[in-house]
Amino acid sequence: MAGSNRPSSRSTTVRRIPADPRGRRRLIDYPRRGYTGIRRWLPSWRFVVGSITAFIFLCLGVGVAAYALTDIPAPDDFAEEQTSTAYFSDGTTPIGTFPGPNRNLIDYESLPAYVGQAVVSSEDRTFFENSGVSITGIGRALLNNITGGETQGASTLTQQYVERYYVGQTTTSYLGKAQEALRAIKISQTETKEQILGRYLNTIYFGRDSYGIDAASIAYFGHPSAEMTVSEAALLAGIIPSPNNWDPAVSPEKAEQRWNRVLNLMVEDGYITQADRDAQVFPTVVEFSRSDTYGGTNGYLLQYVKSELNANGISDEQISSGGLAITTTVDASAQQMAVDAVGRLRSGELSDGEQPSANLKVGVVTTDPASGGIVAMYGGDDFLADQYNRATYAVQAGSTFKPFTLIAALKEGIPLTSRFNGNSPRTIDGWDGNAVNNFGGTSYGNIDLIKATAQSVNTVYAELNLEVGPDQTAQVATDSGITTPVSSVASNVLGVDDVKPVDMANAYATIAAQGQHHKTYMVRQAVYPDGSVAYSGENQATTIYDANVAADATYAMTQVVQQGSGKTWIKPLDREIAGKTGTSNDNKSAWFMGFTPNVATAVAFSQVGDNGADRVTIDPWGGVKEITGSTWPAALWASYMEQLFTLPQYAEELSFPDRANVGATTKPTSTPEPTQEVTEAPAPEEPAAPTTVAVPTGLEGRLSGDAEAALVNAGLVPQVTQQSSPNVASGYVISVSPGGGAQVAPGSAVTVVVSTGPAVQPNPAPTQTQPPADPGAAGDPANPGNGG
Repeated sequence: MAGSNRPSSRSTTVRRIPADPRGRRRLIDYPRRGYTGIRRWLPSWRFVVGSITAFIFLCLGVGVAAYALTDIPAPDDFAEEQTSTAYFSDGTTPIGTFPGPNRNLIDYESLPAYVGQAVVSSEDRTFFENSGVSITGIGRALLNNITGGETQGASTLTQQYVERYYVGQTTTSYLGKAQEALRAIKISQTETKEQILGRYLNTIYFGRDSYGIDAASIAYFGHPSAEMTVSEAALLAGIIPSPNNWDPAVSPEKAEQRWNRVLNLMVEDGYITQADRDAQVFPTVVEFSRSDTYGGTNGYLLQYVKSELNANGISDEQISSGGLAITTTVDASAQQMAVDAVGRLRSGELSDGEQPSANLKVGVVTTDPASGGIVAMYGGDDFLADQYNRATYAVQAGSTFKPFTLIAALKEGIPLTSRFNGNSPRTIDGWDGNAVNNFGGTSYGNIDLIKATAQSVNTVYAELNLEVGPDQTAQVATDSGITTPVSSVASNVLGVDDVKPVDMANAYATIAAQGQHHKTYMVRQAVYPDGSVAYSGENQATTIYDANVAADATYAMTQVVQQGSGKTWIKPLDREIAGKTGTSNDNKSAWFMGFTPNVATAVAFSQVGDNGADRVTIDPWGGVKEITGSTWPAALWASYMEQLFTLPQYAEELSFPDRANVGATTKPTSTPEPTQEVTEAPAPEEPAAPTTVAVPTGLEGRLSGDAEAALVNAGLVPQVTQQSSPNVASGYVISVSPGGGAQVAPGSAVTVVVSTGPAVQPNPAPTQTQPPADPGAAGDPANPGNGG
């Protein structure tokens, strides 16, 4: 038919193009062939559905593979945790072992049902229904984190259990959380909810040195967990995230707030009725008594070690259960000598049998000027009887503060030969108070700073402080190691501020070290069982003031011993000693501070009233009318140091640097020289330069900065190289070449090999090289908790 060849009236609007000119079909038709315009770039519904389906199956495959490959490790060593032990400086003689995990394992079935229910309501309300993880919790936490909110976790109770029972540390990374979630899911398939909850309750830390619900019930309520009431269960459940902070004895308001929250949630979850909730009364907790581990004088050392570790990120939980081997700077022999010396004082051996008041408090601290390490510390007779460490308890400094003003003056070029009016009383312009009086009202006439220091003349030092500025005195004190607030008032020179004996020992050690200051510390090193270092207290020195300033200040302070207030007891020791006495108003504190070139010791007396708290005037004894720094404090210092000087490291008598005469235009002489006719004298020959110098010894094991300074002082040039070492901590010297004692030409280069720490091994087995992230409340690394 003629019409059969006409084109159809229907015509397509899309022109198809052959898929491939060569007739081959592509695996993915994109951009789409056979289409033009925008439709060429729009994926087909088949492509979209296929892609989504492939992605879902890929994710499922990855998830299944990850699930299959995720192992459930053996229970962490938590069940067999080691306690931490502190050692004296020899690393083998124990000071004491910290209380370890106080845990009584119990069967979950022995607990009243509401104990577990209270914990579930507080920590994971979907625990009995979820599969080990909470999808809604993960989504909520993820959304919060990516939108810039405070970082949140989404750990279920089962995930917390995995962390504590199997892993032994808190996980914070997303990868770690994912692995933790997979383990939680697996464990939920193999362990019953009762098993998980029971092991969780046996494992977690509840504060008061208690691990597990039974030990916690005894620590807080004085009875086993089987006897706990609903109210008591709600209290313990509420404080789980931060038990040390929320202990009712520490923060009763926060503890009650958490208690109310748990009870309200238990009502919402159907575990108790509203009538039961309304009948609850906030429980009474028993007083927490410390372990006898802290008894005696060593208890003060253990508490100081613990405080130092806490301040540097090591939590109470790590100390009590981390198995740390803690080597301190405390010398066992020196410590015993300090304890014995105080014993002689208290028994009356130093004072012809007459004993001081039982309310007398004594603090003794010995510090190494070369490192800042505490060599000995006496804080009291028994830490359990008196938990105030008198070596760290601040009392008025008295005249022991005058050397800080002297140093401030020397820094400004005011020489020791400067003369001031030493009469008493004196009204001084700018003085904040009444007329200034010397001790006993003694007038000294016009004297120089040497005599003013030796005799501790208040009127001279008051005028000197106004000349240099009280703020400068305060700055020198703070820079030298005083950590308590120092007021910038004129009277600060007379020691009106409270200071700690441990700080004063450190500040005087800075003078002994010629103006080089090390922060004071007691923990040389704390090491985990696997050998990794948790903390090291050693620190680099900083220069506070010039060595010449320190030399002149030291010279003036030697005169305290030679001809001043300290000569009665200290001079008979017959060696170079610099020191200073100090007595506060009303004789409420009395000090003797003294040092040699290699050791500094503070002795501080104070007294409390019969109520054990009020500061009162120290009762005199032993034939003296009043207790000043030059009486029994100086006697105790001498009795102790006489023994200390028998130790090998202190037996050799060392000399202080020569007086430098800072600011003096002419060199002072001790006696007038006869007048002589001036004659022309030939210029003295320059001394021949030494042909060799010795490389300093003992540089190995020291901080690199200290070793370099020693080489520079010897006229040598340090050349530092770095090398990994499994045995030497990062930043410390492994070796020097040429070695110590070698004779080399002045200006020679000495190679110093400094450790970068252990070498990084490829694909290392996972080990715990740092303490686990603290599980306590955010912002408080010193207190452990158990939140996810």
